Amino acid sequence: MKKKGRNLLAAFRQTFLTLQNMTPQAEAEAELNAASARYSYNPILRWNPQVEDYFIKAYGSLHFAQISKALTRPSCYSCIRVNTLKSTSDAVIEKLQEIMRKSGSQNDVVGINLKENKASNDIDLDMVEKQSSLQNESITKCQIPGLEYVVFVKGSGPHEIDYGYLPDKPPKEVLVSRKCAEAVLRGAQVYVPGIMACSSYVEEGDLVAVSVAVEQPFPDGGWGLGITRGTVLQGLPTDPYHFERHGLYIGQGTTMLSRAGIFRASQGIAVDMNNRVFKLPSFYDVLEGEIFLQNLPSIIAAHALDPQKGERILDMCAAPGGKTTAIAILMKDEGEVIAADRSHNKVIDIQKLAAELGLTCITTYKLDALKAVRKRNGSSDMTTLCCNKDNNDVVNQRSDSGPLGNGVSSTTFVGSNADTTFKENVSNEKANERTYTSKADIRKNTRRMRNGPGRNQSLGGRVENSKGFLPNSFDRVLLDAPCSALGLRPRLFAGEETIESLRNHGKYQRRMFDQAVQLVRPGGVLVYSTCTINPGENEALVRYALDTYKFLSLAPQHPRIGGAGLVGRCEFPDGYVEEWLRPGEEELVQRFDPSSQLDTIGFFIAKFAVGPKDDI
Repeated sequence: MKKKGRNLLAAFRQTFLTLQNMTPQAEAEAELNAASARYSYNPILRWNPQVEDYFIKAYGSLHFAQISKALTRPSCYSCIRVNTLKSTSDAVIEKLQEIMRKSGSQNDVVGINLKENKASNDIDLDMVEKQSSLQNESITKCQIPGLEYVVFVKGSGPHEIDYGYLPDKPPKEVLVSRKCAEAVLRGAQVYVPGIMACSSYVEEGDLVAVSVAVEQPFPDGGWGLGITRGTVLQGLPTDPYHFERHGLYIGQGTTMLSRAGIFRASQGIAVDMNNRVFKLPSFYDVLEGEIFLQNLPSIIAAHALDPQKGERILDMCAAPGGKTTAIAILMKDEGEVIAADRSHNKVIDIQKLAAELGLTCITTYKLDALKAVRKRNGSSDMTTLCCNKDNNDVVNQRSDSGPLGNGVSSTTFVGSNADTTFKENVSNEKANERTYTSKADIRKNTRRMRNGPGRNQSLGGRVENSKGFLPNSFDRVLLDAPCSALGLRPRLFAGEETIESLRNHGKYQRRMFDQAVQLVRPGGVLVYSTCTINPGENEALVRYALDTYKFLSLAPQHPRIGGAGLVGRCEFPDGYVEEWLRPGEEELVQRFDPSSQLDTIGFFIAKFAVGPKDDI
């Protein structure tokens, strides 16, 4: 023990003498090397310790470390879905190339690798080689059979950026929130609300380094920033988050406002990001109606459902409408796609997207997925969608209809005289309303003018409520369930999830699945998907479904480019046992690994065939 202590003391003395004897040039090089490490992008994703142990059991230590690293970075490409009802892939590629030529965009990243599931023989090897041969181009068409309407646009990164650091003169700096930084890594600008702190004497037009403030653990066990917005950064170790933002610099930009203007304004762009760690082209307001930016696994989920013309399909948790519109386009806009979501404003967003893409087969409803099944002995309220396909008394709100000028909801009633009576009653009620405006109404209108459109003033008109749908009333159902979203990227923080919260996600999803399985007719299809890497929300849900509903069976998916599911189980310290897939089932699901060569978000898809079933 004494010998070990003497060795440590000797090593310390040697290090001290070495530092003392360093030449000024060596000292300057050491300082520049330290600055290079500091002004870089090398984040470490922090997890709840129990959650980290759980994922290590599921994936293995090395694999989970690779997943964690991949999650902190965006995909190296953007995936675009072409609206084949309005355009073609070739036409879109030509237009995008012209736009990128005019903007001077250059992409120098390696191409998209589609070799992940080569062993499954679901992707033709000739197709893979053909895709690889196209990778030297910045914009390419997907070569997977059936996905030729998908276009890939390359990005690049990570790039090393010279932030202009000089000894004793650190660069001017802007510190942004974690959520702002994640948006910037995806290609957004830095907006005023996202800035937490800033160097002093920053003026409009200054070049600034942009760093990130990631949540830190609090003594009470929670997480937070613990920083006052507007704090002055001096580039010294005494700065808030000085050590925590080491290796968390995401780029360089030009300020659009002075420091005073940044913290005085309530909105607008604060920093124009012109030198990014990851460069991904922006498609904001580009070719509206012709293209839709969507993650590749989400497109695959719509394909797994295999919608056919003339069918009746339900998207249970439809916002923001990407999969809904993908399904409608695959059906050639022929049939009926019901898009439901519990959020009023999100339903309106679906309506807007459907109108933008020119789709008329989509009907939208505000509906909680936990109350999706309407009991047969329920009330036949006029605002309820009756789900018998042969029943003509249906309340439809078409997604392409806007608000009516007289204030009547854009709701149509088919197969009865109720529409005339309903509109007359509404008109009479409007006519009989009092014309006196109270002070409370004046204050409310003033707030609306100041704060912008609210729930009942959202553009796009009213949203029709639904009390649910009758059992066995849909040919196919997509349940893209709300989840922990631990597969989304880039992600700079994951500490908020606990073992308990992950289990609660799973319980919530099982309740929604119980609703979904009742709505699919025998002989139909049910697709379940999530954007998380958590096996408790993926494989464990499949195990629950197959054990609970004997008439369900896993069905093959086409195209299949994702990896296999997890087989086995996990035992927790508290005695809880989580069952996953059994041997032979893993190849019937698709698990998208963010650390794989496919370079997608983390995603999971399971497809169930619905056999003959008893009343449930």
